[in-house]
Amino acid sequence: MEGMSEREYSAHSGLSRGAIQKARKASRLVVYSDGSINAAASDVRRADMTDPDQQRRSTGDSGFSGPADSSSYLKARTALTVYQAQDKQLGIQKKKGTLVDRARAEALVFRLARQERDTWVTWPSRVAALMAAEVALGVEKQTGAPVMIEAAILQRVLEAHVRQHLDALADLRVSLG
Repeated sequence: MEGMSEREYSAHSGLSRGAIQKARKASRLVVYSDGSINAAASDVRRADMTDPDQQRRSTGDSGFSGPADSSSYLKARTALTVYQAQDKQLGIQKKKGTLVDRARAEALVFRLARQERDTWVTWPSRVAALMAAEVALGVEKQTGAPVMIEAAILQRVLEAHVRQHLDALADLRVSLG
């Protein structure tokens, strides 16, 4: 025997025995008269005649790295499974009422802050006359002389202080995330 058998050439080339048999039938191998394979000449002929993609597929190499790689596929599949589990968990929390809609929560906080501000803005006009009367009564008791406190002046003073206080509160920001 001058050259290699099909099994020996299969081990030499890294191809399956079936691929070697197909290459022999397609005359991509150089064969001696005794039927053995001339390895060096066959390697050259096979490289010239064989499509590189076909060679990679026959050795089990996809020729791709990255997204087509089986480990990448497994990572993507795992990520999808994790995402689906988290999505189901969020759905359950929402149904139970332990999870609230962010936009709705922000709208409720804004509405509450607006109501609070409106209440404070109208407060001086509601209490100015009562406060003026109470202060006047307190001063009269201490001094014994009748005192008149103008409710309109007290209201303007209270409004100025309330506005100053609300301006300071306007800098506060609610962070929900």
